[in-house]
Amino acid sequence: MTQTTERQTTGRSRGISYQQLLDTDTHPVPTCLREESAPYLGEHDVPVAYYTERHYHELEKDKLWAKVWQFACREEHIPEPGDTYVYDIAGRSYLIVRGEDNQVRAYPNACLHRGRQLRDQPSRVRELRCSFHGFCWNLDGSLAQIPCEWDFPQVDRAGFNLPRVNVGIWAGFVFINPDPNCEAFEDYIGVLPTQFERWDLADRFVEVHVAKRIAANWKIAQEAFSEAFHVVATHPQLLPGIGDANSQYDVWGNVSRAITPNGTPSPHLSWVPTEQEMFDSMVDRRLDEEPVLEIPDGMTARELSAKASREALRPLVGDAIDEFCDAELADSLDYSLFPNFHPWGAFNRIVYRFRPNGDDHRSCIMECLYLSPFSGDRPPPAQIHWLDFDQDWMEADELGSLARVFDQDSFNMPKVMSGLLSTAKPGITLGLYQESKLRQFYNQLEEYFDDDKEAADD
Repeated sequence: MTQTTERQTTGRSRGISYQQLLDTDTHPVPTCLREESAPYLGEHDVPVAYYTERHYHELEKDKLWAKVWQFACREEHIPEPGDTYVYDIAGRSYLIVRGEDNQVRAYPNACLHRGRQLRDQPSRVRELRCSFHGFCWNLDGSLAQIPCEWDFPQVDRAGFNLPRVNVGIWAGFVFINPDPNCEAFEDYIGVLPTQFERWDLADRFVEVHVAKRIAANWKIAQEAFSEAFHVVATHPQLLPGIGDANSQYDVWGNVSRAITPNGTPSPHLSWVPTEQEMFDSMVDRRLDEEPVLEIPDGMTARELSAKASREALRPLVGDAIDEFCDAELADSLDYSLFPNFHPWGAFNRIVYRFRPNGDDHRSCIMECLYLSPFSGDRPPPAQIHWLDFDQDWMEADELGSLARVFDQDSFNMPKVMSGLLSTAKPGITLGLYQESKLRQFYNQLEEYFDDDKEAADD
């Protein structure tokens, strides 16, 4: 399905638009925040079967995950020669390796003898030796040893190397694509490098990494973080300080963006909050908690939030932090790269990834990483803190107040899964603008499905 300009959404919520809010900034606003791209993406419903039927999970395995560029790990997970990282997706496993030449390579995580996984977990090794029978490969994938080689006269040593998986690196993130005929990585990520030009995510470290299993299809979990439309019902405590329905949504091919302003009230409110009430909402202050900061006379909640962030970051970033505007320090700048990678802009720190839980299409894994600036030597990346189905995000203290918001989001997800299994309606209905990131996702997903259909027709 292609984008057209046949129809545009003309309505919008009352209150200040995001671009109007940028006009009030105390610092110069970067060009990337001034850009807008809201093409017409259609009005069709999305089939419920995409979430519920095994057929579409199998189609995703063969036509999406086997052919798309996807975030596997950070370079800091494999900093030294011999470091390996295991990336699993929809029942398949891949091995990311840093070679003696410092190059990053990826292979299917399977021995060419009897198929046993070569590595079970991240580790540092000198060779890739199968623990079943001892077949061994060098870090560059070339064959090193076949035990009892006399018994394998049919094996051509030169052709018995580990098959390569395509690797791309952007901003410290390592991506893989199993398709040997895939689109060039630089073309695939499109505008992402220019959008992040002033926010160097390579110069950050993984301070927090939490992963939770959720009883819902991975797309259901991802969609809860692709729009601010749900805030009014799911996160009402945030309404005094968040311009939820005045968020800006943009689409550029494989890249999309949702910018949700903070320090401005929701248009859903029937009353006007004070600046202090807006600030308290921004930091998710509860009634039994003391204010984090008091708003000085003549200052807005938005200005105070940005100022506090500047001073907190100054020891790590230096005076260069003064070059960043209030919006970069106060707003939620949620970018997405199809299909499941969500890095946030500026100093938000957040990165999301959503994927199926193994080979189960009715459960998933949601991951949240905090990418933080540092001074001196790069700290080691945080180990993954796993939360099971019955554990709350609040058990991950390292997430801070965000864990409470995540618990509100996660509460909905299994109930959406259950509702979709019960509904008599064949499709879900999306808004034209506020859910445009979802529309763009499904337009792209259906292109992968259509490729399968065209191949069958041929």
